[in-house]
Amino acid sequence: MADTSLGFRFKFRMCGADPTIQSLLFKDDETLTKGDLVNLETGEVDLAATADTNLLGVVLETKDGTDSTTTIKVIVDADAVYEVYDANARVKGATLDIAGTTGAMTVATSNNKELVVYAPSAADEPTLVRFNVGKHHENVAL
Repeated sequence: MADTSLGFRFKFRMCGADPTIQSLLFKDDETLTKGDLVNLETGEVDLAATADTNLLGVVLETKDGTDSTTTIKVIVDADAVYEVYDANARVKGATLDIAGTTGAMTVATSNNKELVVYAPSAADEPTLVRFNVGKHHENVAL
């Protein structure tokens, strides 16, 4: 049976290496929940949303943060593959959007194409995704 909890879970890096974990400052006063995707803004992180273009990774802990004061641990690799609950069958290469709020993040039908399906999955299996080229902070167009 698939894990139906919301949020993104690290599975592996495409290069085979361990995940790179960094402690980064919160950009805003907000709560970030383990499994949330975050965006990088002026060197600090905030909750990711569809249409963000400087995505960074997934937070590894739940914290109430204070602007420019509190740090949080984040997986930051552009080649990371994440598992997420998604009650839809997906085909490899399909693009998806980020959906949901803190503690309830998932994927949705694609308009902004932040994520790409890494491998095909049935509706009762987790969906494996990675950041789309041009959406992760390491490979955005300058």
